[in-house]
Amino acid sequence: MEVSVRTCKAIIIFYWSECMPFFPEIQKNATILIVCPKGLSDYLKEEVEFNGFRPIAHFPTGVSIRGSLTDCIKLNLVLSMAHHVLMLIKEFPCANPDRLYSEVNSMDWENIIPPDGYVCVTSVVHTASITDTRYANLKCKDAIVDRLAKKIGKRCNSGSERDRTVVHIYWNEDRCLLYIDTSGEPLSKRGYRKMPGSAPMQETLAAGVVRATRWNGTGIFVNPMCGSGTLAIEAALIALNKAPGILRKNFGFMHLVSFDLQAYERIRAALREQERKTPPGVIIASDYDENALMAAKTNAEYAGVAQTIRFELCDFDDTTLAENPGPGIVLLNPEYGFRMGDAQHLKTVYKRIGDFFKHRCSGFTGFVFTGNTDLAKFIGLKAKRKLGFLSGKIECRLYEYELYEGRREVR
Repeated sequence: MEVSVRTCKAIIIFYWSECMPFFPEIQKNATILIVCPKGLSDYLKEEVEFNGFRPIAHFPTGVSIRGSLTDCIKLNLVLSMAHHVLMLIKEFPCANPDRLYSEVNSMDWENIIPPDGYVCVTSVVHTASITDTRYANLKCKDAIVDRLAKKIGKRCNSGSERDRTVVHIYWNEDRCLLYIDTSGEPLSKRGYRKMPGSAPMQETLAAGVVRATRWNGTGIFVNPMCGSGTLAIEAALIALNKAPGILRKNFGFMHLVSFDLQAYERIRAALREQERKTPPGVIIASDYDENALMAAKTNAEYAGVAQTIRFELCDFDDTTLAENPGPGIVLLNPEYGFRMGDAQHLKTVYKRIGDFFKHRCSGFTGFVFTGNTDLAKFIGLKAKRKLGFLSGKIECRLYEYELYEGRREVR
C-alpha cells in the first residue's frame, strides 16, 4: 500500500514523546531515527533486526528504534544501507524562528559539544514561518553558540562541514524535532572509494541492490561491467562478514562530550572478531575498460577485499563462468543513456545482455540494474521481479531473470 509523505510524518511524530529531557538524560532510551534512500527501507529494516534491534516505526525512507548512544555507535558501524543515524534530543511546539531560538538556547549544549568543538546545523523544514531553510539553520546555530558563550565563556566554531558535531532540525508545520546526527558525514562514504570512475553507484545503494539479489556470500557472484567496483566490493563485504563502517575513522558521535572511546573500541574489536578470513563463495568482476578495472582493484585494496575478488579485463560476455556453478548470481549495471553512452548504441548492448544470459548463464539468476526502462525491453527476456530504487533523482529498476538449465543456445 502506498503511504503518503504526510502519513509518514504523522507516524514519526506519533512515536516521539511530547517533552523529551535533555541529551545527558536520554542516552539510554532515546528515539533513534535511521534514514536511508528511497527503495532501501525494507532491506534496512531487516538489517536493523538482524543486528538485534527492534524497529518501532517503519516508513519509506527509514526506520526508528529506541536505544542508547552506544547503540548508535554500533549502528553506524554495521549498517550498510543507512545514510544517517539520528538521535532525538528534544521535541517542542514551534510557531516561528524566535521560538526555535528560545527552545534551542535553553538546552545544556555545554554538556553536548566540547569547549573546542565545531557545530554544523542541517535541516528539513516544512513550515509557513520559514521560507529559506538556511534561516532556520542560522537561528539554531546562533542559539547554540550563544548558550556556550554564556555558560563557558567561549563561542564554538560553526560552518557547513559535517566532520564534527552535527545538529539536525526536522520542523514540520508547528512541531520541531531536534537531533544529534551521530553519523556526521553520510554513511555512504565508507572510505574505500579512492578512484570513483564515471557515474559511480553510491555505496549504500550498491549494498541494497546486492542484498536484493539475495546474495549471502555463498555460491558465485559475477559482476560484469563492474566499473569502479562498488557492487563487487559490497558483495565481498557481505561474504567476509565485514562491517561496512569499520574503515571509517571519523563519525559525528566522536565529537560529543559523552563519547565513550572504550565502548567504541570494544564494539570495533568484536566486529573484527566476527570477520571471515576467506569467503565461502566466489566473486568475479570484469570490465573491458582497463582504467575502470584499475580503479576497481584500487578501491578493493582500500576496502580490504582485493584478495576476495577475481578481476578480469574483458568484454562482459567473455567473463569467466564456472562449468557447473550451482546457485549463482550475475549482476550487471549497464549505462542508462542519460549522462553517458548513446541510447541507440545501448539498444544493441542490452540485447547482447539478453543473449549473454541465454547462451552462457544457464543455472544462474540474472539481474540487470538500470534507470532506463525503455532500454531494458531490449534484453528480450521476461523478468521474474522488478524492484524499484532511487539513484540520485533517477528512478531505477532491478530486473531479475530466472535462467534455467537447458536453455543454452548455440551461438
